[in-house]
Amino acid sequence: MGDTRAVAGHTVLLAGATSAAGVAVAAALAGAGARVLAVGSDAGRLERVRAAAPDASVYVCDLADFTAVTALAATVHAEHGPIDALVHLVGGWRGGGGLDGQTDEDWDFLHERVIGTLRNTTRAFNADLLASLAGRLAIVSSVSVTAPTPGGANYASAKAAAETWTRAVGHGFAKSGNTAAAVIFAVRALDGLESRLAAEVVALWDSPADALNNTRRILTP
Repeated sequence: MGDTRAVAGHTVLLAGATSAAGVAVAAALAGAGARVLAVGSDAGRLERVRAAAPDASVYVCDLADFTAVTALAATVHAEHGPIDALVHLVGGWRGGGGLDGQTDEDWDFLHERVIGTLRNTTRAFNADLLASLAGRLAIVSSVSVTAPTPGGANYASAKAAAETWTRAVGHGFAKSGNTAAAVIFAVRALDGLESRLAAEVVALWDSPADALNNTRRILTP
């Protein structure tokens, strides 16, 4: 506990913080001395973050709505100043039924949650990450991007789009200097890997940005 890790003192915004992974990451960051800003769509579920990280600041926001996200950014800036990191944990699974079972409804859900929320949050906070002396962007993707199946085509395609967007952000970081990094964590399933993910997020500040930027790290049990 305390200011013993490189992440200490940095302000980290968790998008989609109310999942089991979000709670684990919030607790690990707080324990390492970071200032945690937890964002979710449900105030009741955000109380789980408070229980794990009592000093965290929590915000209710529809991250699929860019107007709401820009308002969130204004509130965060007024209350905390610019952030140093964005950890995007918004996700969700829809799939099955082979290629014929890849419905428009499932695609719309995945597109909104997986890529839409990432686009909105990175656009709203990109200037913060570029200005930080240790800016970090991290997302959680899927190994299915490199081995997609017909029944998971919608899901893998949405995750592939999120990875492409993240790499684009990373290229912007590289052009602007060597202080910010974008990192992709890929998993087969996140259940059971929450603590591992939390440790990896905390460790993002233990290496220089140019060694991390646009890397893809597969997390296994």
